[in-house]
Amino acid sequence: MSLEHAEAPDFSLESTAGGTVSLSEHLEDGPAVILVNRGHWCSFCAEQLQTFSEVSYDLWFNDNVDILPVVTSPLPKVTEMRDRYDLDFQLLADPDGEVAEQYSGTEETSHGLTGIAGTYVVDEDGTVQYEQVADHPADRTYGNFVRYYVRNGYEDPLGE
Repeated sequence: MSLEHAEAPDFSLESTAGGTVSLSEHLEDGPAVILVNRGHWCSFCAEQLQTFSEVSYDLWFNDNVDILPVVTSPLPKVTEMRDRYDLDFQLLADPDGEVAEQYSGTEETSHGLTGIAGTYVVDEDGTVQYEQVADHPADRTYGNFVRYYVRNGYEDPLGE
């Protein structure tokens, strides 16, 4: 099921900064990027998160875009992941995969239940303007593409 051009499901999750973060609260200030990650152990997830960490301040400062990375692991493991990779934003813990299931889906792996990697750009009205769900764990959208996608009026900056 594709969410592109549909209303993004709202959610509230625990943050590595403490407290709870909801999508609807972040959309009050501008667009958001939701990244569904497989788990704290996933090297492909870490690589993708680092590309978004590099552009997160620029997106927030210049475009009011918040990055909301959802990781299907318990909060202590998600906090460990944030610190290990020195990420410049907070991660959100989805240990039961409830949010991941609403977006890209979940799957049972050797690590237990994990989210299927997905990237979503949600405009300030709550509509999903961009969706990319991984066909393979290494199939990812990176931060620079999303930065240019947002600045190009939610159009593919490569013209594809």
